[in-house]
Amino acid sequence: MNERCVLINQLAQGLRPMAEGIGWFDGLGREEQSEVLLFLRHHCVQARAVIEDAPESIRRAGLRPTHTPAVLISRGRTDEQLGKIAGLAPLDERRKAFRLLIAVLAVADGRRRERFCSGGCSHWWHRLSVA
Repeated sequence: MNERCVLINQLAQGLRPMAEGIGWFDGLGREEQSEVLLFLRHHCVQARAVIEDAPESIRRAGLRPTHTPAVLISRGRTDEQLGKIAGLAPLDERRKAFRLLIAVLAVADGRRRERFCSGGCSHWWHRLSVA
């Protein structure tokens, strides 16, 4: 567990405000931002994100359905689309991608928590708080 992983999970769980996450993300260099987006994509896949998560994720991210990341996540083949979202290059699109991937993680991990972890689990990120 590293600081980045903790922060991302705190954002996804609503333990930290998204404005703080955006400020952190904006402070990273271009390569680091790309690493974070790929990291988020991996966590979304691990949380078993599905196409049905798209509308709620778009809503939580505060994106319009016409924004590029929202269009991509709505096209099906979630795993493939998450990779395309993580690969968006313009800064404005990366910022939207960050917000959307945090929301996808929140939706998918929330479902996993309800289905598989409601009676307790060993996932360290399900026991986070804000320090």
